[in-house]
Amino acid sequence: MRKFVMAALGGTVAGVLISTQVAPLLAQDAAKSASVYEQLDLFGDVFERIRQDYVEAPDSKKLIEAAINGMLSSLDPHSSYMPPDDYDNMKVQTRGSFGGLGIEVTQEDGVVKVVSPMDGTPAAQAGIQSGDYITQVNGESLMGLSLDQAVDKMRGPVGSEITVTIARKGTQDPFDVTMTRDTIKLTAVKGRVEGKTVVLQITTFNDQTFPNLQEQLKKAVADAGGMEKVDGIVLDLRNNPGGLLTQAIAVSDAFLDKGEIVSTRGRAPEDSERMNATPGDLAEGKPIVVLINGGSASASEIVTGALQDHHRAIVVGTKSFGKGSVQTVIPIKGEGAMRLTTARYYTPSGRSIQALGIAPDIVVQQPEAAPASEEDQEKDAVKTRSEADLRGILSNNSMTEEEKKQYKEDQEKAEAAAKLRQDDYQLAYAIDIIKGMSVLGKDSADTPAAPEKK
Repeated sequence: MRKFVMAALGGTVAGVLISTQVAPLLAQDAAKSASVYEQLDLFGDVFERIRQDYVEAPDSKKLIEAAINGMLSSLDPHSSYMPPDDYDNMKVQTRGSFGGLGIEVTQEDGVVKVVSPMDGTPAAQAGIQSGDYITQVNGESLMGLSLDQAVDKMRGPVGSEITVTIARKGTQDPFDVTMTRDTIKLTAVKGRVEGKTVVLQITTFNDQTFPNLQEQLKKAVADAGGMEKVDGIVLDLRNNPGGLLTQAIAVSDAFLDKGEIVSTRGRAPEDSERMNATPGDLAEGKPIVVLINGGSASASEIVTGALQDHHRAIVVGTKSFGKGSVQTVIPIKGEGAMRLTTARYYTPSGRSIQALGIAPDIVVQQPEAAPASEEDQEKDAVKTRSEADLRGILSNNSMTEEEKKQYKEDQEKAEAAAKLRQDDYQLAYAIDIIKGMSVLGKDSADTPAAPEKK
């Protein structure tokens, strides 16, 4: 009986303790809820006072949108509200394709000017030229419109017709050009060959990035004469603001055989994810240099961090931007959306680069080009003189015609490299690293044996 009483007493004491602990918590929750509702009432009061007393009748929809955007932007610089038009533009950018004409345009003195038509697009096929001015679309003047508004008028459903009025230098009167809109794909990756190095410039991470990477790498390798002729690859991520996380993972995976690419950690533990590489290296083990600068952010930093942590690439340039957060785009009522920061991302070694950026393995500044004075040009001319410029020199009869031809080609390559160093010092530096790694990586059997001492 005594045991039962003790147990009952213990239960009673425990119940009293739980009650004394839970009651304040419930009171706190109730107070928080009351405080939230009071703040919402305050917002309603301010909203009504603006509607009634502001000097001009405000647009209620714009007021609500501004309030939502203010709430989101107060969280961090990357959370925001996107009205329907901005949301549509964002979807176009991430898809990397749209219905349009295929021209790059700018605005000059309020007039839309063609920078260049894209190959194989309706604009190129219709004969639109660089330097043309587009004054009207379907008979409607573009004067007074912003560049974005003018571009919106030129985009439209695939298969629909559009007539633009062109003013061209050397042509007295403007003329009309009628075209049929087609699917235009934005080029996210541009590839070329510099010497024996493949340079892949990635400008953004949209749905077209990885397919573009595969296509441009394949073409550049073919131009070089095959992968066996390639010394290495430069991934140029300078001034790339980022984009889709999925594409950053795909690009990283393209050059990694195994291991973690990136991990994301959200507010709740179950929201954490870890993405790993799959077998296969598009570069076939060739050396890689990644170029970055202060404009390399987000997805660019994911790729850089993955290749750097796995010692798959040497990172050259200046410190990256330092955006180590992940945003989720969430559609909301009214066809708009909100961009909300939902996670931080971490490189394979577990480091967060948020507000820190990625430090390059080799810091290389891009020097500003200073115009050379006449005196400097004269000095350079003197420096470039050689034995071959002197009168009465001994001829070199030791070289065959084939060797002379090869020597001339090597000189031309050296001059091209020198020009690149003036035009883009960081890229030239990256290519020099690739060359050095290629020389070190050659089989020792290729090196002539030293003569034996007897």
